Amino acid sequence: MGRTGRPVSIIGVGTWQLGGDWGDVTEAEALAVLDAAVQAGVTLLDTADVYGDGRSEQRIGEFLRANPGSDLFVATKMGRRAPVVAESYTVENFRLWTDRSRRNLGVECLDLVQLHCPPSEVYSSAQVYDALDALVAEQRIAAYGASVETVDEALTAIARSVASVQIILNAFRQKPLEKVLPAAIEADVGILARVPLASGLLSGRYTHDTQFASTDHRSYNRHGEAFDVGETFSGVDFDTGVEAAREFAALAPPGVSPAQLALRWIVDQPGVTAVIPGARSAQQARDNASVDEVDPLDAAVRTRITELYDRRIRPAVHARW
Repeated sequence: MGRTGRPVSIIGVGTWQLGGDWGDVTEAEALAVLDAAVQAGVTLLDTADVYGDGRSEQRIGEFLRANPGSDLFVATKMGRRAPVVAESYTVENFRLWTDRSRRNLGVECLDLVQLHCPPSEVYSSAQVYDALDALVAEQRIAAYGASVETVDEALTAIARSVASVQIILNAFRQKPLEKVLPAAIEADVGILARVPLASGLLSGRYTHDTQFASTDHRSYNRHGEAFDVGETFSGVDFDTGVEAAREFAALAPPGVSPAQLALRWIVDQPGVTAVIPGARSAQQARDNASVDEVDPLDAAVRTRITELYDRRIRPAVHARW
């Protein structure tokens, strides 16, 4: 994980869905997902203090208590428990937020805390990095990174020597390949690829008639009503995404599912530290973790994925993020 020196599995688990916003997940289902993932070799869990108002962190904390010595790397996030304005990003708030996450997770020191998609000016604020350094010195956190919406924000954070950058990267969001991944390699910054299945589009399971629960962000944030629309279906219009996903699924080699193809494409990109797909069931967690057993994609498949992106997706998303 970048300059932290900590090894992590190339496939992790994103745990937004264990807190909420993807429909209801029971505590038993959440713990089953975590157990299946860890049994399959996953060592990286990604969460945030606002996922279910702390429910995701608490469920991970319960799992950690039940599995001492599991040596998991837990990355959390902070910065959205107050008005999302630059003035909120103070050392006093950082201490409050990280103390709450430490209680939720049941740990003395957080492995990694990421700024959670704050206003763009926060990434270049010397005072913010001084505050983060203070948390490291106080042993509240071991390292810090940034979760970003745009390529420009990622490049700013990389230039400030963060340990990691989390960014949306998938076959429908390819812009980070151009500058972000090369910059991260040069600076020894870890890259966490989030939304790897474009909110499920790249699984190939959706049709034009697919409906989502009212509590699912794929319903209530379809047009960016609640937060950045790029977080939902990677900012791709749903009907356009369904059609493109059909073409994408047809590119999967024999024995490889569309979801595995999507994850393998990301794993193959130089500079990616880990991919953090979500999972709502134990079987999904196992299937995701099996991607490291899938052979790297050949050049012909990679070229056809690029061609599909350029033809169907690039005009709508490439310039926006």
